[in-house]
Amino acid sequence: MKIICLGTSAGLPTKERNTQTTVLSLNPHYNEYWMFDCGEAAQHQILHTNIKLGKLTRIFITHLHGDHIFGLPGILTSRSFQGGEHKPLTIYGPVGIRAFVETTLEVSASHLNYPLEIIEVVDKQCFQIHDINIKVGLLKHGVPSFGYRVKMPDIQGNLMKEKLIEQGILPGPIYKQFKNNAVVTIDNITYDTAQFKTESKKGKVLVFYGDTMPCENEMILAHDADVIVHECTYLDGDIDLSHKYFHSHFEDVKQLVIQCNVKHLIINHVSNRYAREDIQCLLSEIEHQLNCTVHIADDFYTYELN
Repeated sequence: MKIICLGTSAGLPTKERNTQTTVLSLNPHYNEYWMFDCGEAAQHQILHTNIKLGKLTRIFITHLHGDHIFGLPGILTSRSFQGGEHKPLTIYGPVGIRAFVETTLEVSASHLNYPLEIIEVVDKQCFQIHDINIKVGLLKHGVPSFGYRVKMPDIQGNLMKEKLIEQGILPGPIYKQFKNNAVVTIDNITYDTAQFKTESKKGKVLVFYGDTMPCENEMILAHDADVIVHECTYLDGDIDLSHKYFHSHFEDVKQLVIQCNVKHLIINHVSNRYAREDIQCLLSEIEHQLNCTVHIADDFYTYELN
């Protein structure tokens, strides 16, 4: 799996950074992509990658500010001509996302050749896609803004075939039962299958935030996360200024990471006041303040999950 940052600027694009768009590649588990926010020119950014719009199945919108949604019309219509025909697409987002999408398509006389479902989310909503659990949390911004906690399924341990053979259980269809069931009964003997498997591994927890200043739900979503993708509009300077505009300062994100035991931090939505050279200097300072790994994402930064 990979997290691919297609747009990492806050509010306005720069010559080096596009507005907010992040993609989660679910390969090899599922042959599809999920998108989190869809900033202006998102489809142009995709042209520089191997992402296929026909394999984009879900779009999660955090909030309705333009730098997070102005790329949607282009993505939706282009998908019709780039492998998306007859392939369903679902959009999740705050109340108002349905009106935005339907009005834009109607007034532009755009017609999609695939089924489109739009789901308007609410705080604390939980749902499942495949065997992936999604939790929604309302954040604190000038408009309703949400974060999405994505919990991947646990990875089941492997069968210890040698141990089964020692018990006189020879290879065959019975091994599938040992793999898929908690207990198996053979000749009136009941076996606890956990005794014949290596230890399972917890599924990765990934959190994608919309714009926010510190709030309780932000911490609930981040608890013990493997990776969070978090806005940090202000990397330094006056923390009160960031809160005035309902955004996060690096000090806010630092406290979140420390208190919630986050393992990897990806910072995006960085103000256009920071040039690339400024960011590199600040990153060297930031890294010394955190125990987790941290990256201030450029456009096309990719993080690979084991």
